[in-house]
Amino acid sequence: MQLSSLVGHTQELLGIVLTSKKPADNLIDIYFRSHRYLGSHDRRFIAETIYGILRHFRRCDFIIDAMLLNGKNSLLEEDCTLLLIITYLINLSNQKGLTSSVVSTHIKSNYLKDNLSHILTRLEQSFELACESNIQSIGLKYSFPDWIVERLIEQYGENEAEQICESLNGHPPLTLRINTLKTDLAQCRSELLKNGIDIESTSYSPFGLHLKKRINIFSLSEFRKGWFEVQDEGSQLIPLLIDPKPTDKVLDVCSGAGGKALEFSSIMKNRGEVYATDINEFRLEELRKRMRRSGAQNIRINHIQSVQELEAKFKSYFDVVVVDAPCSGLGTIRRNPGMKWTVTEQTIRELSEKQKTILNEASILVKDGGRLVYATCTILKEENEEVVECFLQTHQEFQITKPSEQINRLNINSASTQKYIKMLPHVLGTDGFFFAVMEKR
Repeated sequence: MQLSSLVGHTQELLGIVLTSKKPADNLIDIYFRSHRYLGSHDRRFIAETIYGILRHFRRCDFIIDAMLLNGKNSLLEEDCTLLLIITYLINLSNQKGLTSSVVSTHIKSNYLKDNLSHILTRLEQSFELACESNIQSIGLKYSFPDWIVERLIEQYGENEAEQICESLNGHPPLTLRINTLKTDLAQCRSELLKNGIDIESTSYSPFGLHLKKRINIFSLSEFRKGWFEVQDEGSQLIPLLIDPKPTDKVLDVCSGAGGKALEFSSIMKNRGEVYATDINEFRLEELRKRMRRSGAQNIRINHIQSVQELEAKFKSYFDVVVVDAPCSGLGTIRRNPGMKWTVTEQTIRELSEKQKTILNEASILVKDGGRLVYATCTILKEENEEVVECFLQTHQEFQITKPSEQINRLNINSASTQKYIKMLPHVLGTDGFFFAVMEKR
């Protein structure tokens, strides 16, 4: 497809993404399904451009403001979207071939038509990111809102905060978790290599493989046979740290589509009991499909409206209760960069209260001597340490314990703090996760 047409499709899709509250990956998938004539190279160009703009949105917007001064006020919304695209492609991605003739057919505003040649020439030059503070400097460099940068500096220090922003603004690997109910790492690796798929083992998970090149893995026969699931390495490590025994009764409170429940089943060799509950019936239906493919037979699915529903039947019942709490997801920004512009400080406050409620309600289901696990895919203390410490102040029967044997076995000592485990992308190369284990005395 010609570059001009690709720019037009990207402009249309970016307009949808910027005005919707849905995740970009869902919207991109829907768009491609309704435009099946787009080839693989076309889809790659469009998707990579969209994600690139979302990753560098603040920087692109800064460049546009610096270049147009007050001229931006004269533009229609479609032209603002187009400017984001050409700014990213020329200034940040070094895309060649974006001439006036390629771009002009998509312009609506006279101001932009009259100044297009000058704008394209200017975008090939560098722009000084003049900033009033270190917070603003990091925010502009890696396109993060100032409030997130400020929180990170407060909690991690300036140097590590910048490293976190840099790593979260990068490209995540495509990672598989091998399903040991169906195969093993060596067999799956061998079959993938036979298919010409370039892979490497994960650094910490014994069941993980990174794909060096992104492909449609859902079309592979190995996927249809249930040999693997797509799962970030950090997410894989959480069930491995919990290390449930085949005789255990495990509750995955906020199971969603069940990535961790499926891994529990694999670790437990299809023995014991894994209860997966969630308030979202649609996501649990996805888990049912994954169960059939994976061969997991020890998972019991329960659709609930609240954790309190479980108390009558399961009070003090479970060996392990896992609260993979609803959170801001800031540790997964590299997979969903648009999240930077939808999560707010109010979001964090509201989620923190919800997390405290769920943890309190779930604790009643832990038997004496059992473990209560709290995990999130965020990196802010308000959703992590502060939630756990608030819980411990009112639940003296629980105490923090660390799975030291598993930490050593998985070689993630760098993620272990005095009380908790914090996986950070610039340290382990995983998404950002928080993990705490509390034992009921």
